[in-house]
Amino acid sequence: MADLFDMPGDDASANAPRPLADRLRPKALDEVIGQEHLLGPDAPLGAMLAAGSLSSLVLWGPPGVGKTTIARLLADATDLHFVQISAIFTGVPELRKVFDAARMRRQNGKGTLLFVDEIHRFNKAQQDGFLPHMEDGTILLVGATTENPSFELNAALLSRSQVLVLERLSLADLERLAQRAEGEIGKPLPLTGEAREALLEMADGDGRALLNLVEQVAAWKADDKLDTEALTTRLMKRGANYDKSGDEHYNLISALHKSVRGSDPDAALYWFARMLQGGEDPRFLARRLTRMAVEDIGLADPQAQEICIGAWQAYERLGSPEGELALSQAVIYLALAPKSNAGYAAYKNAVAAAKKTGSEPPPKHILNAPTSLMKDIGYGEGYAYDHDAKDGFSGQNYFPDGMKRGVYYSPVDRGFERELKKRVDYFAKLRTRRQGS
Repeated sequence: MADLFDMPGDDASANAPRPLADRLRPKALDEVIGQEHLLGPDAPLGAMLAAGSLSSLVLWGPPGVGKTTIARLLADATDLHFVQISAIFTGVPELRKVFDAARMRRQNGKGTLLFVDEIHRFNKAQQDGFLPHMEDGTILLVGATTENPSFELNAALLSRSQVLVLERLSLADLERLAQRAEGEIGKPLPLTGEAREALLEMADGDGRALLNLVEQVAAWKADDKLDTEALTTRLMKRGANYDKSGDEHYNLISALHKSVRGSDPDAALYWFARMLQGGEDPRFLARRLTRMAVEDIGLADPQAQEICIGAWQAYERLGSPEGELALSQAVIYLALAPKSNAGYAAYKNAVAAAKKTGSEPPPKHILNAPTSLMKDIGYGEGYAYDHDAKDGFSGQNYFPDGMKRGVYYSPVDRGFERELKKRVDYFAKLRTRRQGS
């Protein structure tokens, strides 16, 4: 009797029609297209197999890059029984049956490679349930995830596994896959060169998506080769790999933020457009742009914050798509603005000093004295009214008594902060002169 969740073998269904992606599934690891950084002789998986010491793994990568195929072939290469489950459809009772079957199999001298698709979907308790079976050798776990394991998987599970990052397939990889598909079909695709490139780009690095597209194109009846316009008319482009709450969301906003900080308006616009095309809420982008103005530009260009707030308000009044144009102009302005994090650094320095000094009171001369008692104990005594002082600057101490004067704000010599730097230096000289006298 077949084990629960075992993948089907050769039976009467073997003669039934099979999708192209299934027919082209590699039979050996050296047939896998892409992922050479993992499968080469000196790469992690190649080295493990050569040494005969395969460990539990977490395969992290986008859809359609070979996670399931590699897991299956690893089981073949190590003579382990392959069992596949999905975290989406598997509960605790099913897991218990899987572990019981693996334990029985081990007693009979056969190991089990348990492949768990979408492993990040399991909760903490379910993930913890794998640990004893990994430790006693009942299973060798290979998990697959499209989400960042650092955020989605337990530290205990990660400590017992090696995380391997799979990359989206390059256009060269996809072309090799298309050629392999044409060999299986027995005829070339009826596409011009440009249309063929467009087909590869439609797959967006996903090999499974490409094979599905190839299967559709191969079924068309075409007397002549189809050009790009004819292709795009008949096919819908695959949606971009973007999850507004997932890892790709954070990757792209990081790319946008760093492009702005790096003063590259073209790159910044590209990532901004990528996020909008992926369905990102423009209000989130408006908020992040305003943060960039405060954090990375600051007082080097005080107008940057106003530009962002104005673009945000314009979006709220205009909506899409016109409002997105206002946000894109804010992106350009921020990228080209002079940069300074001096204000941001000054705030962090001041917060650190405030935590260190605790409850130190202000010096008495700058405290108000609305009652006679407060005057009697020295509140306000000796305060110099700055407007009465020469140059409108008294130079008095405003830090707690006994506390060494802190210097938190160090303006840069760029943009408007160049002028602020002159003012800081001017008041520093006056302060030294007044306190000295």
